[in-house]
Amino acid sequence: MNLLSRSTVAAVAALTAACAAVAPALGGASHCAQTYSYAGVRSIEARYGVGARISTLRAPTVAAGHVAAWVGVGGSGLGAHGSTEWLQAGISAKLGEDPALYYEVARPGRKPRYVMLKGHLPLGRSYDVAVLESRNHPGEWRVWVNGDQMTSRIHLPGSHGAWRPTATAESWNDNSGICNAFSFQFANVAVAATPGGGWQPMRGRVLADAGYKVEHPNSTSLVALGG
Repeated sequence: MNLLSRSTVAAVAALTAACAAVAPALGGASHCAQTYSYAGVRSIEARYGVGARISTLRAPTVAAGHVAAWVGVGGSGLGAHGSTEWLQAGISAKLGEDPALYYEVARPGRKPRYVMLKGHLPLGRSYDVAVLESRNHPGEWRVWVNGDQMTSRIHLPGSHGAWRPTATAESWNDNSGICNAFSFQFANVAVAATPGGGWQPMRGRVLADAGYKVEHPNSTSLVALGG
């Protein structure tokens, strides 16, 4: 799953506690020219982790590829010496499969690795998901779910103090032009001001590609809709 790295994403309106702006309406769009589409929020500042309470409001409809709702850091070309590195965790749904809890890591020179943590998730259940840099080991990260450590330390060279966290829904349509459908809620969105913690509301920008939208964005929550 390709973490956001485009400089020309459809980003609108800085998020603050008083923000009431929403992204453009769907307008009944059924064709999505972009292979990857996003609806969420990205921090305007580099931070040391990101977390949110993610839930699936309605069953995703995946006609091609996958959809996901995740929190993460990194992206294509954002690693050491322009390498591709990322770490993300959240809920995904693939064509013909039920939603699953997962994380994915991309390291320099390797293919991204997708790891399912739990399959057949019930509709509407919330999961507190976070990726966080280690307090004592700069550039090493862990995935957390509902307060439990799900991974050992994951080394991502050049990541210390370098990345702007993201909390977003995503659709990958496998070049089919189809807009996959989803409805995900992100609550308690927060970023880590220091390695290991120091959680605070995200100061960010809303992301909304054609065919998708964000409703009710504020400093700690949003609903991402598509299809």
